[in-house]
Amino acid sequence: MTGTTTEPLTAADRCDRCGAQAYVRVVLPVGELLFCAHHAREHAPKFEAVATHVHDETQRLLEEHGAGAGAAR
Repeated sequence: MTGTTTEPLTAADRCDRCGAQAYVRVVLPVGELLFCAHHAREHAPKFEAVATHVHDETQRLLEEHGAGAGAAR
């Protein structure tokens, strides 16, 4: 992989942890991982230490689904 991927995430992009729609792309030195908002929050302390770039579109949850979409469960 070369450079930083800036393409918007689509409904076809799925979380590598659970298969839900991905809203975060984590670019690593040897590839990338996609996460739903829940798993991005859960794993952020780990991936932020090694990521070369984090493309976060979680604000789309509020735009698309309203204020309750980002609430912790």
